[in-house]
Amino acid sequence: MDCSNFVVNNCPPTAIYIPNFITSEEEARILTHIENSPKPKWTQLMNRRLLNYGGIPHPKGMISEEIPDWLQTYVDKINNMGVFDTKKANHVLVNEYLAGQGIMPHTDGPLFHSVITTISCGSHTVLEFFRRNTVETFDEDTSSSSEPTLNIYNPRDCTHKLLLEPRSLLILKDDLYSEYLHSIAEVEEDILCDKIANFNNCENTYKLGEKLQRKTRISMTIRHVPKTTKLKLKF
Repeated sequence: MDCSNFVVNNCPPTAIYIPNFITSEEEARILTHIENSPKPKWTQLMNRRLLNYGGIPHPKGMISEEIPDWLQTYVDKINNMGVFDTKKANHVLVNEYLAGQGIMPHTDGPLFHSVITTISCGSHTVLEFFRRNTVETFDEDTSSSSEPTLNIYNPRDCTHKLLLEPRSLLILKDDLYSEYLHSIAEVEEDILCDKIANFNNCENTYKLGEKLQRKTRISMTIRHVPKTTKLKLKF
């Protein structure tokens, strides 16, 4: 797939937004697999819950675990696009966001290769971006079970937003990975404004001021963890 046709031009480099990256049938199968995940595998945070596949990233190295076949299909699909250069994705973080849930401004940090790929299922959301120097404190998304501390930021400092539709793929890299933090506001509906940079890339046509009601969203963030091991680590 030639990603150059899907670059979002109205924001800093680089956001690539591909609508309908998966089919409705694939989305339904993914949601069924997630719904049937054993409860002990979930990590419950204050504002969402999550699943780790491939291992749990850690500064000392991620102990590699096998990714199930149903999920490896999408890891392979993204790897075949070459978005990680010569590297291959080896980790998937699944987040479940109920309507009204979100995440504070953060960066994915040094545990990961500097490219993020995210498939959205079940509902839309709006991703907001802030320059690093406008947020006083932030926590990197290490996919751990610890709760984030409070970030001090002003929502008005948001530089731009991206509307993520169900079944879409978002790729973030370059300055958007290193110089910006991303977040999801804790709201039950999104009012579309002129800060949304990817209107022209979306599947559907939207109007400024339009309100979109959120439902439960499953995000699958597929990344490359450079530091891995098959040995048991002592933390």
